[in-house]
Amino acid sequence: MEGLIMAAQLLLALTILVGLHEFGHFIFARIFNIRVNKFYIFFDFLFPLPNVLNFALWKKKKGDTEYGLGWFPLGGYVDIAGMIDETKDASQLSSTPEPWEFRSKPAWQRLFVMLGGIIVNVILGILIFSGVKYVWGDEDYTKEEINKRGIFAYPMAEKIGLKTGDKITKINGKDYETLSELRGSITNENVLFTVERDSTTLEIPIPNELIDKVAQKNYFIDPIIPFEVDRVTKGMPAEKSGLRSGDKIVSFNGTPITYYQQIQPLIKKSANKKVDLGIERKGTSLVIHPVVTADSAIGFYPKSLLTSTKAMYSLPEAFKVGSVEALGVIPQQINGFARIFKGHISPKNALTGPVGLAQMFSPKWDWEKFWALTGLLSMALAFMNALPIPALDGGHVIVLLYEMISGRKPSEKFMERTQQIGTFILLALMVYVLFNDTLKLLF
Repeated sequence: MEGLIMAAQLLLALTILVGLHEFGHFIFARIFNIRVNKFYIFFDFLFPLPNVLNFALWKKKKGDTEYGLGWFPLGGYVDIAGMIDETKDASQLSSTPEPWEFRSKPAWQRLFVMLGGIIVNVILGILIFSGVKYVWGDEDYTKEEINKRGIFAYPMAEKIGLKTGDKITKINGKDYETLSELRGSITNENVLFTVERDSTTLEIPIPNELIDKVAQKNYFIDPIIPFEVDRVTKGMPAEKSGLRSGDKIVSFNGTPITYYQQIQPLIKKSANKKVDLGIERKGTSLVIHPVVTADSAIGFYPKSLLTSTKAMYSLPEAFKVGSVEALGVIPQQINGFARIFKGHISPKNALTGPVGLAQMFSPKWDWEKFWALTGLLSMALAFMNALPIPALDGGHVIVLLYEMISGRKPSEKFMERTQQIGTFILLALMVYVLFNDTLKLLF
């Protein structure tokens, strides 16, 4: 059920993003009096074969445009008259151009039509980021709160010299403010942590290749998290043994527990075993005896006792903060691609397919997380479409810029060939990420 909820959120997010992306092309085509034959959410054919399994779940003709919902749940498209795309080839454009066709318009107008989807995705991303800031604000842990107890170092962090209890005081010699800033710093190159450990100050370099291991979903660092039981799962050992919301777990088979990261490995090592769980409940000490499940679970959710800070914004403040954060996604994407080419990140860990994207969403419907991820995906979609790859908007833009500079318009046959090459590249990439997603899911 949780997988279906995550998949549904991804499908809704992509439907919104792709629908509005295609609307960007549509609206600019209409501004310049270019006829749009079709506007579809999803494909009404077996993509990328425009003449195979042609049918729609719903369609309606209004004016010159047929609006519809296709059966193949992958993106969507607009069929702009006189333009070579995934729905037509050069042979369909052999007649004399009509005044209302894309190919008969000046290059600068065609450029705006091709940029329309990217423009709308950027605007949408800014609006979503701003809306999230306005409705939910910003919640984070401050540097001071983290350093009351220090960080918990997972094995990957221990390998580079960090230890549990370390207090990270500076990043590249500069102060930082929040946990998000600390975690995000490792996406940059040549990072240096200044660490306080037992009254000693250390400088610990973060290897550039560490980001590749983090991309594999291995944990790096967290704050040390003191906790209490938030809620217990019905029918699980925690409930059956009497664990209650508000209980503090203070020992596990006699091992003292002061923070959440201590209990996780102990539970994992105790599958199918009866354990002694020491708890404190309203000043009273108790011991309960749950039997850990075969898949190493007891069945409770922790509540962090770290004190977070929450900032709420007025509408103008939210727009300012949201715009900066949304536009900041673009240099992050550029940096990510640069690090792939430098060998810091392997493509298989950097590229995420539908399974990986779905897993980013909450297993329970969470509107805050849904909109935050949708805004992020909108900016990422704008960036990806701007890449100079044939069949993507960026590929068309490069050809149009060449035409505007040289004064020479490429032939329809050339445009058809570049479209075919681009489609092949995109399909190969899709197969790669799907295969990669499957491997991650299995292993």
